Amino acid sequence: MKLYTLYSILLGTLFCAAQSYGQDTLMVSKKNDSLKVTNINTTEVVTENLEILDTLIDGKTYLKSSDELLKPSEVLQDDKVASDYDKKWIEELYNNSLFDTIYRDVTNLKYEVVEYPELSTDTLKARLERLNARTPFNVEYNPGLESVIKSFLKRRHHSLERLMGLSNFYFPMFERELDNYNIPLEMKYLAIVESALKPRAKSRVGATGLWQFMFATGRQYGLDVSSYVDERSDPIKSTESAAKYLARLYEIFDDWDLALAAYNSGPGNVNKAIRRSGGSRNYWNIRPNLPRETAGYVPAFLATMYIFEYAEEHGFVKHKPQFNYVETDTIRVKKTITLGQVSEYTGVDMATLQFLNPAYKLDVIPYIKGKNYTLRLPREYVGTFVNNEDKIYQFVQKELDAREKPLPQLVEVDTKTRYKVRSGDYLGKIARKFGVRVSQIKQWNGLRSNNLKVGQRLTIYPRNPSSVSQASKTTVTSSTAKTYKVKSGDSLWSISQKFPGVSVQNIKDWNGISGNKLKPGMTLKVSKG
Repeated sequence: MKLYTLYSILLGTLFCAAQSYGQDTLMVSKKNDSLKVTNINTTEVVTENLEILDTLIDGKTYLKSSDELLKPSEVLQDDKVASDYDKKWIEELYNNSLFDTIYRDVTNLKYEVVEYPELSTDTLKARLERLNARTPFNVEYNPGLESVIKSFLKRRHHSLERLMGLSNFYFPMFERELDNYNIPLEMKYLAIVESALKPRAKSRVGATGLWQFMFATGRQYGLDVSSYVDERSDPIKSTESAAKYLARLYEIFDDWDLALAAYNSGPGNVNKAIRRSGGSRNYWNIRPNLPRETAGYVPAFLATMYIFEYAEEHGFVKHKPQFNYVETDTIRVKKTITLGQVSEYTGVDMATLQFLNPAYKLDVIPYIKGKNYTLRLPREYVGTFVNNEDKIYQFVQKELDAREKPLPQLVEVDTKTRYKVRSGDYLGKIARKFGVRVSQIKQWNGLRSNNLKVGQRLTIYPRNPSSVSQASKTTVTSSTAKTYKVKSGDSLWSISQKFPGVSVQNIKDWNGISGNKLKPGMTLKVSKG
């Protein structure tokens, strides 16, 4: 588009109001065949052919009073530093079509005095000074930050302790990706403020994942979002994208505090705050002019950093997770496979598989040519899966072929069915039988865990009506229980392969086994009886 055309469109639509998030409101004028960028705080510009460039996140419109209006003869001057930031960000907008930024509502912080005698002000000042010396963030003492820290220590001790346990799993992968892009390793604490380390966390405005990417921003930074997969929930891929975005923000602002604020509210709102603060570039100086949630965002981040760095001094017990990140590994899938099938063939429980593979929205890992979808497993199961990969995919294909194909006509199902849990059943198996998700069965029946009892009745709303009749016809024909004596080198998987139709989960259920370790000489039931 020629510059004069862009100029005409913008001027012709100057007074159209619009609502967007986190980008600067700009007017572009032609001067000597170059673009001049000027801030407009009183309106937003919208056209059918142009993207919305900004809104104020706090919903307010800032107008000058009549006695402050400039006379026509006066020349408008912009803050040079903020204007340079704008130019860099506009270059990013045009180069990458990035029009949305990341938002996450931070709990409204009240900066009231909090009684917490276990931490004196002098001790806190000394610790913050030491923390400030070893981090590129401006960790300066102020009464507001003291209030936030003491409030977290007093009211969130249990939840923070739980997060410290989860951090043992996530932080190593965060640190690796952050280091690859020269991001301060302390930025790992941002994921706690953003999502409380919940890979499938979703905000009220649609931001998703550990790093709370909006849909468009996630796509812009290479995250695949489809019916089956949401890579915003993938811990490694989303962390890499967050690192790229943070690195770009630092290139613009050359200050990690400002980059952090821009990550939350967008570069446009940070630049407005700089202008309203007389050109100040220190976060604490521009903070009064930032949107309310961003004003509390950085203090919440700094408070979290302090508590994690001084966890031992405050008596936090870091609970060890079920396994560490280094104790897991990935396998690239060669055919579409469900987490329920993986659970059945490997013996890894569904909750663990869902925790390790949060990007798969329907608990299905699709196989698509040109894509690289992987299954993450505890390392001790990786060898078993790879060694029996062909067999596993044969069983998956056999199960797929055995399923009744959909009828040509449309059938609507709005009725529920009651299902009685049988020996050998588990949630993944039942979910596949009725064409629903494990999470749905748990929600319909108020289940807090994946544990089931034989004879328990479940309410299910089946996706495929034929599955109801199929499930009701399923019977077990064996009347006498068979047994097997465990030998040295045996595993649940190898034993299940000796008996057609018997799964690892069957053996565990029939013998009351919760783990996967076997002892030579023990006798196992290998059939129902």
